[in-house]
Amino acid sequence: VQLVESGGGLVQPGGSLRLSCAASGFTFSSYYMTWVRQAPGKGLEWVSDISISGGRTDYADSVKGRFTISRDNAKNTVYLEMNSLKPEDTALYYCVRGVVSSSYDYWGQGTPVSVSS
Repeated sequence: VQLVESGGGLVQPGGSLRLSCAASGFTFSSYYMTWVRQAPGKGLEWVSDISISGGRTDYADSVKGRFTISRDNAKNTVYLEMNSLKPEDTALYYCVRGVVSSSYDYWGQGTPVSVSS
């Protein structure tokens, strides 16, 4: 199983980024997927998850209305579209297989997002 995130970077407040997570080594379309982040010096924070078909999504209150999770099962990829970015969104963003913390079994290496002027 491999999860490879990409798309992170440095962006100004109010800007946008699109994260991607390419999955391999398992039947991607059979698993919920989740984005989790870790800000510098802080613990892990659940950001968003998406159902197998993509028909159900859920978001942390801190990102609701600004972030959009989606998936393309044909491309084995899950995305996180991030708009209206704030400095407090600065973190290492991880792609995770599973839907609740007790079921998280594989993690990507993370992609860094820095929001600063």
